[in-house]
Amino acid sequence: MRGAGLLLPFAGLLAAALAWAAGAGWLVSVTPVATAFAPLATFEALQQLVQGSDLWVHVAVSLQRVAIGLVFALVLGIPLGVLTGLSPLFSKTTTPLFQFARMISPLSWMPIAVMVLGVGDAPVYFLLAFAAVWPILLNTASGVAQLDPNWLLLARSLSATRRETLLRVILPGITAHILTGVRLAIGIIWIVLVPAEMLGVSAGLGYFILDSRDRLAYSDLMAAILVIGFLGYLLDHGARSLHRRWLHA
Repeated sequence: MRGAGLLLPFAGLLAAALAWAAGAGWLVSVTPVATAFAPLATFEALQQLVQGSDLWVHVAVSLQRVAIGLVFALVLGIPLGVLTGLSPLFSKTTTPLFQFARMISPLSWMPIAVMVLGVGDAPVYFLLAFAAVWPILLNTASGVAQLDPNWLLLARSLSATRRETLLRVILPGITAHILTGVRLAIGIIWIVLVPAEMLGVSAGLGYFILDSRDRLAYSDLMAAILVIGFLGYLLDHGARSLHRRWLHA
């Protein structure tokens, strides 16, 4: 069973690679430039990029933006989620607004973000934080709503202050829900990151995609797509591992 658990993912990846090769081969008959999109050319470009330093600079910049955007989303989403879960009045007042705002694609804010914040990192941080705040906020509110009321009653009976109740009862009790929101937020941030980095910045994986296209370096472009997918998988795997460790702590 353990061998099958390792073999099946490999078989899935192999099937995807074969489909990729077949699709690229068919495209070559339509347009010769498709040769650059084939698996062999892509992996050769990937090897060269990995051995160089330019790609790692772009990766580091993108990961830094992800981290900062996630921090902004946590700082905003957790307090609002706790308040939403604790206060029925606040929840009824803001839930329609939150549900309306979260259904707006973060990318639709791109022109406004650039107009207000200018070009550079600021609009990217805004778009990433806007994309990530909703799963954190909603999962935090859900966690507060599912807290055992007896915990809060016990805290009151022991004359705990609001600060003590928040730090020692509420936050530990909803950490699993927050981590679920973080995992969802990371997935959304990673998807929004690449188009957000096409806002006039000079580094990052999104910038590298545009630059590869402009240079007609399509093999580099495909290699960057593989890197983006691999890094996204690692980020999600790390978030899942953290969630599982907390649940079994």
